Amino acid sequence: MQHFPIFVDTAGRRIVLAGGGAAALAKLRLLLKTEADLHVFAEEPAPEILAWANDGLVTLHRAVPGACDLLGAALAYAAYEDDASDARLGNLARAAGVPLNVVDNLEASDFITPAIVDRDPVTVAIGTEGAAPVLARAIKRDLEERLPQGLGLLARIGKTFRAHAEALPHGRPRRDFWSAFYFRSGPRAAVVGEDAIQSALEMELAAHLAAEARPGHVHFVGAGPGDPDLLTLKARRALDEADVVIHDRLVPAPILELARREATVIAVGKEGFGPSTPQAEIDALLVEHAATGAQVVRLKSGDATVFGRLDEELDAVDAAGIAYSIVPGITAASAAAAQIGQSLTARGRNSDMRLLTGHDVKGFAEQDWATLARPGTVAAIYMGKRAARFLQGRLLMHGAASDTPVTIVENASRPESRVVASRLATLSEDLAAAELTGPAVLMFGLAPRDARASLHRTATLLKEHA
Repeated sequence: MQHFPIFVDTAGRRIVLAGGGAAALAKLRLLLKTEADLHVFAEEPAPEILAWANDGLVTLHRAVPGACDLLGAALAYAAYEDDASDARLGNLARAAGVPLNVVDNLEASDFITPAIVDRDPVTVAIGTEGAAPVLARAIKRDLEERLPQGLGLLARIGKTFRAHAEALPHGRPRRDFWSAFYFRSGPRAAVVGEDAIQSALEMELAAHLAAEARPGHVHFVGAGPGDPDLLTLKARRALDEADVVIHDRLVPAPILELARREATVIAVGKEGFGPSTPQAEIDALLVEHAATGAQVVRLKSGDATVFGRLDEELDAVDAAGIAYSIVPGITAASAAAAQIGQSLTARGRNSDMRLLTGHDVKGFAEQDWATLARPGTVAAIYMGKRAARFLQGRLLMHGAASDTPVTIVENASRPESRVVASRLATLSEDLAAAELTGPAVLMFGLAPRDARASLHRTATLLKEHA
């Protein structure tokens, strides 16, 4: 993040804008929404600027700004649309220690003005660091449609009620009160009028003051394979409400960033053949935080019920008398199959599908090799990179065809994902050559659709030339 977003208090503070044309008008239309003391320097101002000056909305100077004009200013805008004139103002602003924005010149600017959705006092700022203004405008348009005009009225009346809400304990009780008002009783009351909004606040506060403390709860949430867009709505909601998030090593940063900023985030990573947080310690953390009344999210990569040691954690919270819920997630096998354009089951090929692990607490995991070796079998093998040679040997020994396709999908669904198409006979060698560093799932019995199509085309050509 090159540009750090902040909201500057401009009430009564001096903002200097130099320029009198179209670029100046565009900035002024936005700045006129603030409570700033606006000073415009333009020798030939546009008619709109003259009208604003006549109405007392801006102070117009028909001159070129000097060094003394920048002293004490909060912000400065160079809108001459002339490089030399903009550069001159830039030198004055920097000498006076005033942050400068040069219209349509990102490199010469100290700050940028984002696209803004105004529901005063609710303000949403959208920035792309100058990379994609069209995208920022599209997001602004979408938010304008989503956020009702009455939102600002709710926020203004809610602001006057903040002192009363302090009767509630700080933290979750207070957040629950405001959530109930802004997303339930407030919008209903806004249809009636301001008096109804005030009444809704008072009734909501009385109800929350009388309510019993919310008990602790553990949400076992599947984070999916890594793409934040694949999170379920229920998972997003749980993250948004969580007081504590206890997460696996494989949960990526973009998903963790969806948690409330005030939430306590605890990493309890486990790594095959590497450093790991003891399971007993994870169990104790869940119980410890939920016992204080916290809403805890135990965030597991993929689906919480697939190779996630969920039963042990359920036993721990159950024994402590703590309520829990399970939020399913998309498991890596589904994401990998989607990525290579394949179905996990297909009529005439396989009527069942196996989810296997390459190793367990005792080492490499033994399976029903004879069944797996049958033609048409499809299996997703988790944690199988280090076990590849073992898996290869066992399957070949039990009669699996050496040309059985095996597709390795690393970081399924993520931008850095890689797909390695292999065969059972060369599986371990292909894995070693690929030098994969991320989590991978081995899709036994499935080839990437594009690879399969290529093989079909090659076979057709050979037949035609035979």
